[in-house]
This record gives sequence, C-alpha cells and structure tokens, in this order.
Amino acid sequence: MLIVALLNLAYFVVEFVVALLIGSVSLFADGVDFLEDAAINLLVFVAAAWAPRARALVGRGLALVILVPAVAALVAAVVKILDPVPPDFAPLSVTAVGALVVNIVCALILVRHRNHPGSLARGAWLAARNDSFANLGILAAGLLSIPLRSGWPDIVVGIAIGLLNAGAAREVWQEASEEHLGVLDAEA
Repeated sequence: MLIVALLNLAYFVVEFVVALLIGSVSLFADGVDFLEDAAINLLVFVAAAWAPRARALVGRGLALVILVPAVAALVAAVVKILDPVPPDFAPLSVTAVGALVVNIVCALILVRHRNHPGSLARGAWLAARNDSFANLGILAAGLLSIPLRSGWPDIVVGIAIGLLNAGAAREVWQEASEEHLGVLDAEA
C-alpha cells in the first residue's frame, strides 16, 4: 500500500501541473484524484494494524476524503463551462497515458485486496479501478476535442470522473457503516 501511495503522490504532481498549464478539467479532476488516492493508500497502510472499531471509523472518514476530487471536478467543470476552450491534445494524451500506466500498476498491486472484507481495502481497490477508467475517458476526450474543436469532451469527462468518485464514496461509506455495526454487534 505504501508503494501505491507514493506512486499516486508522484503522479499527482505531474498531472496537476499539466492540467493547470493546459486548462484541462479532466486532468485536474484526475490529478486531485491522484492526491486522494495517495491519502487513501497511506491511510490503509497505517490503519491496517488498528482495531476493527478504529478501522470502521476511518472507513467513514475515507469516504469523505473520496468526495474531495468529486467536488473539485464539479467546481472546475463549472469554471470551464464559462470558457470551454479545448485543452492541447498532445500534453493531455501523453499525461493520460502516463496516468493509465501508473493506475494499472497500482491496480495490479491492489488486485489481491479487492474482495478483502472491510471498507479500507475496498476503497483502495475501487480508487485504482476507477482511475483506470477515468484515464481512458481522458484519452477519449482528447481525441474528440480535435475534430470537435471544443472543450466540452474534457468538461464531460471531468464531470464523469467526479460522479465516479461520488459513487465510490457512497460504496465505501456503506461498507464502513456495515463494518461499524458489525463491530458494535460483536462488542455487545
């Protein structure tokens, strides 16, 4: 988990800088998501040895952390709607391919945890899986921006990334709530 956290933190810097330079909503949303993923994986790494009650509470906090990129993506999309200039295709695509590689590596590291009981491991797996889909969407947005000469594909993908994160946050919150109830039942 620590390796996954460090990979995500490193690529957050890359993607966030490129997103700001080219004005891409989808890269901005994915960049903030990389930062969120670094926090998730660091939290999972640290909390793995904690008592079940503490892990269940941390799982709820994790769900709230997952919401941060969703909100950031929606805010960036609203700002971009006011001036829907398409981002430059080359840096958008190269950065998205790099992000896809990082996310596939992270997903392969985390795949053994995808069915692990508990909200923390589930959250880490969902984050890596969702990010790979997001990167494919960013590539598609870049390709569509060329013939359309519009920023709308980038805006739509940015919003989709935000909604994907919101759905993952809901799943993790529900699992953490079930975990918490299980802990309370076990303690009773």
